[in-house]
Amino acid sequence: MASDSAVLWLASASPTRKKLLENAGFRPRVQISQFDESLVTVQDPAAHVTTLAQCKAEVVVRSLPAEERAAPTLVLGCDSILYLHGQVRGKPESAAVAIATWEQMRGQSGDLYTGHCLIDAAKQRMVVRHRVTRVHFVDATDEEVHSYVSTGEPVCCSGCFTLEGLGGSLVERIDGCYTNVLGLSLPLLRAMLRELGFRLLFTPAETLILPHHDPH
Repeated sequence: MASDSAVLWLASASPTRKKLLENAGFRPRVQISQFDESLVTVQDPAAHVTTLAQCKAEVVVRSLPAEERAAPTLVLGCDSILYLHGQVRGKPESAAVAIATWEQMRGQSGDLYTGHCLIDAAKQRMVVRHRVTRVHFVDATDEEVHSYVSTGEPVCCSGCFTLEGLGGSLVERIDGCYTNVLGLSLPLLRAMLRELGFRLLFTPAETLILPHHDPH
């Protein structure tokens, strides 16, 4: 890693988000925020995901040692929900809830919202954004719904499906950013980094997050 490359902390327990970043060349460090998501009750989907993303990132920033916060250090918090029929759909509470949710989702379209909060710990600057991707679901049969829920996969994720997993067969198509559906929009992350004064440098070994060149 270059000496002036920023360290990226991911404030998320999601293995998919970590894998997304790693596949894009980043070397994220993971610190789970343990933030109690039930404290956020706002029903507006954009406000819901951005508030949760910000709360998660802020918790992790406060937990970092002083020397980490003084160095070029970035903390990324994310949160995703499916907005369907005017309701926020997070992680289902049980298999029965997942089945009931899929009975409403099949043959329909919903909006996958992901909130992103990126904090520059050293400079105490923050950018909060969200992105929306339209998801069109197949008209799944009862057998498909019940057998899919029985695998346990939809109970572990917001919106009761994973595009990159078994649930991918039940998604007809998407309109918008693919990685946003997986929980982290990579092009939005790039834009947020630039807002905070950083640029990406791609190398065979890793993708570096460097400060913008000073033209003076």
